[in-house]
Amino acid sequence: MSDTRLLLSAIVLNYRSPRDTVKCVHALKQQTIANQMEILVVDNHSDDESMGFIRAQLSGIPGVRIIEERDNLGYGRGNNAASHLAHGEYLLILNPDNVLPPEGAEKMLEALKADPDAGVIGPALVYPDGSVRPSARTFPSPRDLLSKRLFPGPWHAAYEEERKRLISAPAVDVDWLVGACLLLRTDLYKELGGFDERFFLFFEDIDLCRRIHALGKKVIYLSSLRVLDRKGRLSGSSIFSLFTRKTTRIHLASALKYFAKWGFTAPKHSLKRGKSA
Repeated sequence: MSDTRLLLSAIVLNYRSPRDTVKCVHALKQQTIANQMEILVVDNHSDDESMGFIRAQLSGIPGVRIIEERDNLGYGRGNNAASHLAHGEYLLILNPDNVLPPEGAEKMLEALKADPDAGVIGPALVYPDGSVRPSARTFPSPRDLLSKRLFPGPWHAAYEEERKRLISAPAVDVDWLVGACLLLRTDLYKELGGFDERFFLFFEDIDLCRRIHALGKKVIYLSSLRVLDRKGRLSGSSIFSLFTRKTTRIHLASALKYFAKWGFTAPKHSLKRGKSA
């Protein structure tokens, strides 16, 4: 491109998932706008074979930059560090276990550009068995989190009813999106200061979307675009795993930090009704 600024920078943050990371990057290289994007692969100080495998598979591929962190910075801080190196007008934050269809990035860009009030956009995340991940949600209260852990069956049933409303339009204005696949303008991300680094893992996506709403911008769920996601979530355990799983304890710590920052009552506004964007 003659312009020194690229159209899109994609950040793929790896932690002990090198094979997923490589698969994700190859899917990005198949995008219809691949010649207008760069890919920043960041290893968050994995203590496994990640760096050797990633360098063997991805080194020398045009448009791919490999960055190795000396410490595990956490999800938000790791993405923030990579964003300082990004040259794209738009920023795509993508988990390694998400695989975009070839037209995925272009469709997200088109939808974001079409709405001047749009702040961030994310697709429907679909598991290999065809089920849809609950990735577009209303802002949580402590009661919501307890319900999810103590009564996961009813919680997912209630979300399924909500999801049916969300897919009634190709693009829907929602409270927040899971941070597995998010697209926004790089300038907006930097204006917000990126993810709040007090959250090591979990709740940084809810917090980011809440700050985007505070600027008067929309959080858009692009239900018409389906992106492959790998089943099995870190935060999806029961309350009993609090005593056995480190990730569950991290999730609880992040929840406490979130409610300390924003209060214990979920905001009530029209976005909860799932309006068409």
